Amino acid sequence: MSKNIVKLSQLHKSFGSVSALNGIDLTLKEGEVLGLFGHNGAGKSTLMKLILGLFSPTAGSIEVLGHDPMSPAAAKARQQIGYLPENVSFYDQLSGKEVLTYFARLKQIEDSRVAQLLEQVGLSDAMNRKVKTYSKGMRQRLGLAQAMLGSPKLLLLDEPTVGLDPIATHEFYRSVDKLKQQGCAVILCSHVLPGVERHISKLMIVSDGKTLAAGTLDELRTHANLPIMVKTSGISTVQFEQLDLVQWITAKEGERIDLSIQHHMQRAVLNKIASLESLSHFEMIHASLEDLYLHYLKQPHHVPVLEQVS
Repeated sequence: MSKNIVKLSQLHKSFGSVSALNGIDLTLKEGEVLGLFGHNGAGKSTLMKLILGLFSPTAGSIEVLGHDPMSPAAAKARQQIGYLPENVSFYDQLSGKEVLTYFARLKQIEDSRVAQLLEQVGLSDAMNRKVKTYSKGMRQRLGLAQAMLGSPKLLLLDEPTVGLDPIATHEFYRSVDKLKQQGCAVILCSHVLPGVERHISKLMIVSDGKTLAAGTLDELRTHANLPIMVKTSGISTVQFEQLDLVQWITAKEGERIDLSIQHHMQRAVLNKIASLESLSHFEMIHASLEDLYLHYLKQPHHVPVLEQVS
C-alpha cells in the first residue's frame, strides 16, 4: 500500500488580517502527481511554503514524510524534498557546475551526479560559464537540476516551465514522469495548462485560499458535465436524424459533421454512430484541463470537493 507523503487537514494560514488559506485538505501518496491550479494570489505558493516548513499554519495540521515540517525531526526529511520556486536565484559569480555542486554537497550527494543532471537539463555546454551570463530559460533549467538532486521523495514545482522552450518543456515532463514511476510524489503548480493533464494523477483548483474542486480529471469532467465535442465524417444529416442526434449538430463542412453532446450521452452516442457502415472518421474531444479550470473559477458558489485528494 502506498505511503502518505503529504497530509493536510483543515489547513489555515493568515498573515495579520489577510487569510491566505482556508480549510485545505490534501493527501498525496507515493507516485502521485498533483496539479495545483489557481489565479495569482489564490494561495498556491503559501501552500507550498507551509509544506516546506518555511512558516507554520495558523490552524489545522500538516504532515510531510511522516513529520511536522516545523519539528526538529523534519530536518533530515528535507534532504528528500526538491523545490523549484517560481523565481529562481543563484550566485551570479559561480558557474552552473559550481552552483549545482554546492547544492549537492548540502544534500550529501556525490559530485558525479552534477554532470549527469546538467546534461539532463541541457546545460552541459554551459556548465563552466558564470550564472550571470545565463538566460532566463537557462537559469530555470539550472533550478530544475537542483530540485531533482538525489532521489527526492517529494518534488514541489512552482511554475517550472517558465522560460523553457518546447523541447526543454518536453524533456522536463519526461523527467517528472520518470520520478513518478520511481515513487516520487510531485506537486506541480503552473499557469501553462496545455500539455499538463497527461502528466498529473489528480488536480486541485484553488481560489481565495479555498478549494473549489479536487479529484481526478475524469471525476471533474463528470461533475462539471461540460459538453463533449464529437467529430465525424461519412455520416449524412439524414442519418443523424434517424439516430435522433440531429439536434446536437453544431457544424457541417463537406462530409464532416460536428456535434456537441452532454457528458452522460457519450456511450449511447458512441454505440449509435459506430453501428453505421458509412462512418469513415470518429473522434470524441472531452473538456480540456483549461476548460475545467475556467468552469470552476466561474462558479458563483463554493463547489463541493469530489474527494479529499487522497
